[in-house]
Order: sequence, then C-alpha cells, then structure tokens
Amino acid sequence: MILWTTALFASLVAAQTYPPDEVDKLAAASLSKVKDWLAKNPQGNCTLETAVRRKEWMDLTLAQRKEYTDAVLCLMSKPALTSNVAPGAKSRFDDYIVVHVQQTPRNHGSTFFLPWHRYYMWHYEQALRTECGYKGYQPYWNWARYAADPAKSPLFDGSEGSMGGNGAKANYNGIMIPGAPRPYDRIPAADGGGCVTTGPFKNMTVNLGPIAPILQLPRNPRSDGLGYNPRCLRRDVNKNSAAVTTANYTYDLITKNNDVYWFQTVMEGQFPQGKWGVHAGGHYTIGGDPGGDFYTSPGDPAFYLHHTMIDRVWWIWQIQNLDKRTKEVSMTRTMNNFPPSANGTLDDLSGLGVLAPDVKVRDLMNTMGGLDGKFCYIYE
Repeated sequence: MILWTTALFASLVAAQTYPPDEVDKLAAASLSKVKDWLAKNPQGNCTLETAVRRKEWMDLTLAQRKEYTDAVLCLMSKPALTSNVAPGAKSRFDDYIVVHVQQTPRNHGSTFFLPWHRYYMWHYEQALRTECGYKGYQPYWNWARYAADPAKSPLFDGSEGSMGGNGAKANYNGIMIPGAPRPYDRIPAADGGGCVTTGPFKNMTVNLGPIAPILQLPRNPRSDGLGYNPRCLRRDVNKNSAAVTTANYTYDLITKNNDVYWFQTVMEGQFPQGKWGVHAGGHYTIGGDPGGDFYTSPGDPAFYLHHTMIDRVWWIWQIQNLDKRTKEVSMTRTMNNFPPSANGTLDDLSGLGVLAPDVKVRDLMNTMGGLDGKFCYIYE
C-alpha cells in the first residue's frame, strides 16, 4: 500500500508544471485512505482505476485547455431551456446562472452549500461533454499557484490557453463586504474593472443581472435580475482577494476543522470577524461583473474552476475520515438561518430546477459512487 501511494504521488508530481504545495501533498498522501475505504465499502463499478481524474488548469495541455474553453463557448451558442421564467436567458450557459440565482438563498450558508454545488459542477461538466463534445472533465483552479499575482498568471493572462484576461482599468472603489469590520469591509480595487478584451471570452456577452453589483452598470429590467441586460464581461483580477487563498489557508482549513460546521463556516467566511475565507477570496479574485455578484457569479466562466476547487477541498477534507464525513451535514435549510428554519438532514432534497431532479443530500456526499453511481471521480 505504501508503495502504491508513493508511486501514484510520484506520477502526480511528474505531471505537474508547478511544484506540489502542502495541500497537493496531503491529497496525494491521503489516497491510500480512499483505497482502504473502497476495500471495505465497494462502490459497484467505481474504483480508483475507473474513477475520473479532475485536473488543475495548468496540468492540462494547451490543446486540452482550448478544448475546454471551446466547449464553454459551444454551450453559450445553444438555446436556453429557462427563457420561459428568465427572459434574459439566451443560452444553455445562461441556464446555470438562472438556477444559481433562483437557489442562492437556499444553497449558501446552509446545509446545502457543499452538496448542492457538487451536483451543480457535475451537471455542468456533463453538459459540456454530452452537448458540446468535450472529451475531458471539469478542471479546477488551485488558488495557491497564482495567488501572488493572479492577473499575470496563465489562468488570467489573456493568452489562448487562459480563461481570458483581466478587464481594462476602470475607476471604482473596490468591493464592499457587508457586516465586516474596518479595514476588512472593503477589498481594494486592483488594476481592472473594465471589459475583458483578450483571451477566449473577449467577445462574450453577459445577459443576466446585475443583482448585487459592484460596478456602475445598467440596472436589470426585472427586479429578480433575470431580464435581458446585454453587456461585456468585466473583471478586476485582484491579488488583494487572492491573498487569503494561499496554500497555508487551505491546509489549515482542512486540518484544523474537525466537524463540517466549522469546516464550512471557515471556508465561506466569518465576515463579522474580518475573515473572508477561501470561498469569498476566490470569488473576489475574479471580481468584476458578473464574477463579483453573489447571485450571478456563474456568469463568469472562471466560476466553475473556482467552485470545482471548493469541491476538491471538501473532498480532501472528507477523505481524512470517509466513514464519518460522507454522512456529516450541518447548519439549517436557509442562508445564515434567515428566515429561521430547521436543521438540514441527509434526507433533505436538493435539485437543479429545470436542469436536474431533486435527490437526497445523502446521494451527493460521496464522489466515489454517489448519485446512484454517476459520481465517480477524484482529484489529481
């Protein structure tokens, strides 16, 4: 078993263009725990050998990265399924924004935050594969690799192998963090804020929102933000936000929080204490419009790499004690318990609106055999 783990770790390191950080090393060293758990809890046809390997953005080849962004652009070209409830939705890509907007008050600061987003990321991955011919799997963004200067990183440098560039320089006062004490109540503006003019998404049109804008933007014609409001993709790729996403923060999150309540609380942020958390840090590293809008943030394609990293961090935390942590939920059924609601359970239902049926939360807890065997993936 030790030899198996060492060999796999060596193969992971060899494949990387960045040296493994402490979180990468923990993930690789913990795979033996997955193997042991599977030996005691077989998951049908899902084994470590058959599981999908989701990879970090820069561990994909240039051709693979372009295949991914081409598939996202393809999804943007297909007609929406949600236009009857959201007149502003013009594409299949927009469908995912509509669902996120509609379900934000239920799926953040609640029992559903982690399992619902796992379902959401998987379903988006499936849409890219089944509707746009993508042969790969959903990549993630290892925040720590690029935290020192994300705007100049290969993720956001505007090259053909990136997720698009930063926005042009614009005048705005940064991002307010409601409820946070000074000086943590504002993320200072960086060097962007304007339209993205480089990379695969330079011609992208944002159709929905804003709902919680951080820039001066035309208001949406509907109060729910789901009317048609076309404009450019804007970003302020921000190293002030990225500063809370270095590997030490993620490692401490995984290793110092032994129950899911504190793991999720620290991850999402403790704003009254001036702690943003890696979840907010990653979102506001993208910033701009719609990336900086709490409700419509999936309208920036980089959202999906960020939230796949959120799922990866949860997965690494879970595999430290799979027997316990694939059955552990916390919090209530409403965001920050507003309005007050009962504690959530594994038998509560979680779904994706018109995109996918409700399933029990317990079906979303395990990446190896969850969702009636449809989940079968690990992270490299």
